[in-house]
Amino acid sequence: MGYRQHLVRSLLAIQEQGGVQLSDGTRRQIELILVGRNQVTLDELAARHGIEHTSTDLDAVLADPRWDIYADFLVTKARATALRKAIAAGKTIYTEKPTAETFEEALELARLAAEAGVKNGVVHDKLYLPGLRKLKRLIDSGFFGRILSVRGEFGYWVFEGDWQPAQRPSWNYRAEDGGGIVVDMFPHWSYVLENLFGRVESVYAKATTHIPERFDERGEAYAATADDAAYGVFELEGGVIAQLNSSWTVRVDRDELVQFQVDGTHGSAVAGLFGCKVQPRNVTPKPVWNPDLADDHDYAGDWQDVPTNDAFENGFKTQWEEFLRHVVEDGRYEYDLLAGARGVLLAELGLESSRTGRRLDLPEVTLGSTGDTAGADEELASLEASVAR
Repeated sequence: MGYRQHLVRSLLAIQEQGGVQLSDGTRRQIELILVGRNQVTLDELAARHGIEHTSTDLDAVLADPRWDIYADFLVTKARATALRKAIAAGKTIYTEKPTAETFEEALELARLAAEAGVKNGVVHDKLYLPGLRKLKRLIDSGFFGRILSVRGEFGYWVFEGDWQPAQRPSWNYRAEDGGGIVVDMFPHWSYVLENLFGRVESVYAKATTHIPERFDERGEAYAATADDAAYGVFELEGGVIAQLNSSWTVRVDRDELVQFQVDGTHGSAVAGLFGCKVQPRNVTPKPVWNPDLADDHDYAGDWQDVPTNDAFENGFKTQWEEFLRHVVEDGRYEYDLLAGARGVLLAELGLESSRTGRRLDLPEVTLGSTGDTAGADEELASLEASVAR
């Protein structure tokens, strides 16, 4: 992800176009330094893409005033430590998610950045997908009337790695290494739901490990200790109910790898990565349930494609350009470390909900929040005591 989406398709693409275009029409060019653990790999990447600067010493780069922005695409377990260093060095922060392994740590990072006065951003890439941008336009136009529900399906079959190599790294399936589909996808669902439909007010989830043994990059068997599928129900402000399934153990029978159906009083829509189709209420068919007769109605034919009226670039690149304009021009930017902390909280309570079998409320997250989920534990203890009585 860091190489393909952030380096090649975003930062190098911005360089090649002459820099990021500012609101006055001028452009500001960017210069890159690659920082990593393996100098041989860094040299190979630098030579491939004509990058002049590399380093294996993050501390030295952070101490160099030449470099203004620290972009973090590390594995989750290493992220918080590096972000703390960058904040302490006064660097602007742009990071992947989850921003930390725990909500307490994610909230601490948001506080440290606020106290240090450093600008910061968190990747919200799915909001920039063409399909979801079309969906957002429908919402803003009032197409749906009152939105009732959201149904989402994400995932695909990730091979176990024995007879066919897995298409995801093995650490994704080891909880001790920061793996798991809840910590991967629930931060995405947090910002998608929040920015399109409303703040998540509660979560009820079931996470499971359907495939307990997989094979790593060396072909050696290992215990899959992290969840590879999660089934969640989210209550949103305003009464919208969202049901989202996330799975690396599902075979795809849908148009795209991620798909959302939104139903409202005036119409419905189905959106994916690129496409979006609608069914207004005045052309909605009137099905009648009759299991004794075969139904030959073409339900797929009742939907209309939303036209592509805009030019959609790579979503990662589009967000990078927005963030760089924020850095240079000092405009408002909402996708920050506090938003990242909200995503970590949803993942944390999703796992807690799965463990306890309870629906858990999400508090509003501010810089003054407590930084732990003790309230959820207290609520469970009270419920269990009531049952015992």
